[in-house]
Amino acid sequence: MKTNKFFATAIVAFGLLAGTTSFAQMKEKTVEVGGAPMYPSKNIVENAVNSKDHTTLVAAVKAAGLVDVLMSEGPFTVFAPTNAAFAKLPAGTVETLLKPENLKMLQTILTYHVVAGKMNAKDIDAAIKKGNGKATLKTVSGGTLTAWMKGKDLYITDENGNSAKVTIADVNQKNGVIHVVDTVVTPKS
Repeated sequence: MKTNKFFATAIVAFGLLAGTTSFAQMKEKTVEVGGAPMYPSKNIVENAVNSKDHTTLVAAVKAAGLVDVLMSEGPFTVFAPTNAAFAKLPAGTVETLLKPENLKMLQTILTYHVVAGKMNAKDIDAAIKKGNGKATLKTVSGGTLTAWMKGKDLYITDENGNSAKVTIADVNQKNGVIHVVDTVVTPKS
């Protein structure tokens, strides 16, 4: 009888230990992106690789050698273009950017989508209000993005006048926040 209780207790304890991560993640407030939950306890790369809408972005980040940077402590604010956003680029653009000889250009474009620090939509909205309708965001690449609102929608505009709508805001990460965008933005060349 005592042996059965001991084994039953041991099995329950083992089950609880084995399921701790899953249980902890189940309690997290997740946002679904590309058919997968994005966990605030994971970093930007750990979450992005699970989004079926960001396979092009993930491939580009890997090709650019930026995985370690986006897995670092940060924090970062990432405006993450979807596969559909990359598909809007002229034919052959992505393939050209992924060539080893274009590494620097790829790194510049990708880091143009990243702002140092964590800026949730509420923070960006406050900066827009403070800037009388526009907020200038300095990107990791050294360029600028302009954030603005159209009704309740948040947009960013690049140095070439191209705008991207934030389609999913505030996807919190362990090392920052992701805002999903519908267009690839590019720095002035």
